[in-house]
Amino acid sequence: MADTPDVPSKASGAPAVLPDGGTVEMAVFPKRPARTVDLGKSAPLGWWPAIVVALVAFIDRVEINLISGALPAIQDHFGFSDTAGGAIPTAASIAAALLLLPAGRLADRAPRVATIAVVVLVWSICSVLSGLATTFVMFFVVRILIGAAGQLYNPPASSLLADYFPSRSRGKAYGFERAGYYMGLPAGVILGGAIAEALDWRAVFFIAAVPGLLVAALVLTVKEPLRGLGDRLDRLRDDTAEPADAHASPNAGGTSLLKEARGLLKVRTLKGIIIGQALLSLAVAGLFYWLPTFLERTEDLGYDAASGLAGGVGGTGIVIGIVVGSRTGDRFHGIRPGWRIKVATGFLLLGAIALTGAVLLPGLWLRITLVAVACAGFAAAIPNLTAASADVVPSDRRGMGFALLTFLVTLGGALGPFLIGLTSDIIGSTGYDGEPLALAMLVLVPAMFLAVLALVRIRGTFEDDAAQASGTAC
Repeated sequence: MADTPDVPSKASGAPAVLPDGGTVEMAVFPKRPARTVDLGKSAPLGWWPAIVVALVAFIDRVEINLISGALPAIQDHFGFSDTAGGAIPTAASIAAALLLLPAGRLADRAPRVATIAVVVLVWSICSVLSGLATTFVMFFVVRILIGAAGQLYNPPASSLLADYFPSRSRGKAYGFERAGYYMGLPAGVILGGAIAEALDWRAVFFIAAVPGLLVAALVLTVKEPLRGLGDRLDRLRDDTAEPADAHASPNAGGTSLLKEARGLLKVRTLKGIIIGQALLSLAVAGLFYWLPTFLERTEDLGYDAASGLAGGVGGTGIVIGIVVGSRTGDRFHGIRPGWRIKVATGFLLLGAIALTGAVLLPGLWLRITLVAVACAGFAAAIPNLTAASADVVPSDRRGMGFALLTFLVTLGGALGPFLIGLTSDIIGSTGYDGEPLALAMLVLVPAMFLAVLALVRIRGTFEDDAAQASGTAC
């Protein structure tokens, strides 16, 4: 009788290895038949989930940053100060942060695809309400509401990508998401300034609601994968036995939110990434929020031209950074110890130096060039840090892990715009002859370099933390 391959019984729950050795037949989606998966592909289930999540991130940042491009027109209409202007994103970010930990637990328990679709739908409704506001107080409250929903897609979306993609390709998968996120920054600024100039600042928010509805529908085309699927693909490819608790129910012990968060902060690599990104967010959120207004005041530009320049060159830098950063991070991941952390550290340093130069050095085109370099550096670093975060957190706790990361990063970013606006008003009240905003922009520069130092300290902890999370630690 001819020899046949040793195929494990499907009743045991183990994937069936096919004769070519490069594919397996395994369960991929809950309550659906097993399907054949090619372990040799970097995206065994295709790139569509990463593309959809990138569109979600893009539309989120577009909506949030519309206000930055249209800010001078909104200030003219309502007559509020720089301090009040800076308080808008600060209050919105704080509102988002308050909901993030519960959202993280929800991401570990509830269907993630449905959660993301609902969040995007809420953004679209709040965008319309922003355009309908008749007083500054009403506008401020609506922006707080949209801020509360603004970051809630991140925990379920990040957890979803970790399950769809094995570790070796997570840098590229998160690169898609970060590309959408960072492209949304300049796109929102450009659209906000251009539409406010051509039509009216209210039209900015009405128009933005339409693509939000379309993206919410696209989210529903993504299927919900089994939790821990990406890690199983890694183990099968590496021919590593699965840990005994590989399919344990997430959060079965009913641990409290704060206790679970404290437990995750004991993962040194995750804690270092959180500290680094929180400090970076503090600086970058403030500097980029005020950048169009800064260019308008210091370079004598209209706010449509200022937002267009800042957004256009920023977008160019982002595209370059995403491509270079994700490819560089994935190329030697698993080959050189702590590679993703080292790559991210180098790119963050490049971005910090360039953005500091953009604030300090006069000259429109010099500033614009440095902004492009800064965007490239930050865009190259963040996907590697996001992928590293997924690698060091167990699959059944990734929703909470990403919620904790986003929670503290959001709090850091919340303070940036407000601190610059407040400092600008304080400097202006002293009778300073120059542009107060130019000095105020320098307040947050040191935070970027402290972020780099936080990452330097965790270069040697990644491999041990990743092995512990995957259940392969000795």
